[in-house]
Amino acid sequence: MRIRTLALAAASGAALLAAGVLPANASGPSGTAAPRSAQEGSVSAADLLAKVKSCQQISNGKYRTDEETSATVPVCGKNGAVFWKADMDIDCDGQRTANCNEDRDPWYQDDTRFHQSDGKPLKAESLPYVVVPSSSGIWNYADSGIKGGGVVAVVYGNKVEYAVVGDTGPDKIIGEASYATAKALGIDPDPETGGADSGVTYILFKDAKASPIESHSAAVTLGDKLARQFLAAN
Repeated sequence: MRIRTLALAAASGAALLAAGVLPANASGPSGTAAPRSAQEGSVSAADLLAKVKSCQQISNGKYRTDEETSATVPVCGKNGAVFWKADMDIDCDGQRTANCNEDRDPWYQDDTRFHQSDGKPLKAESLPYVVVPSSSGIWNYADSGIKGGGVVAVVYGNKVEYAVVGDTGPDKIIGEASYATAKALGIDPDPETGGADSGVTYILFKDAKASPIESHSAAVTLGDKLARQFLAAN
């Protein structure tokens, strides 16, 4: 997991403006981001978001979204799930691929906290996964029934992408997902300049695990089932 700073984000934004272009996750003339792929599963983004309008905080404090921001993001509890609303930084860690490597990502690491069924690190470029904060006094994800391979509904705009819990990051920062997750949601997946500044909701289903962890289709099938259960229970 990388720790992006406000200075880097500002510099990247200035460079894009100077070049006369906007990042892929920027709002268009209508004020909404243009989606680039179809929604996964049968549960709509609107239905999921309607269930997470209020927060019953379960974390012992709040998280920052980046190193230089203040702590404003709580982890919230619901029946069968926990959730948070944050930004999305891009995680390109794990197996080296064309877009996830030392040349493309200044923060690249060749490992992930959780591994494929063959023991290899996950592949951020092709596998949608989410990063959870490392366990700390603020929150211990395992105590909430969250585990490696756990299924997550990631909601951005009017889109739902199912992912797995694939990596851990700094214990005071929240809001990060893999290259593949961002790309599927129409967010610029560039590990250095991409991501979304806000508007991303992460719903992590308790005591659930996609098997094998590297099977996105398994995550989608289980995620859709759990999402329907989540709507019924809340």
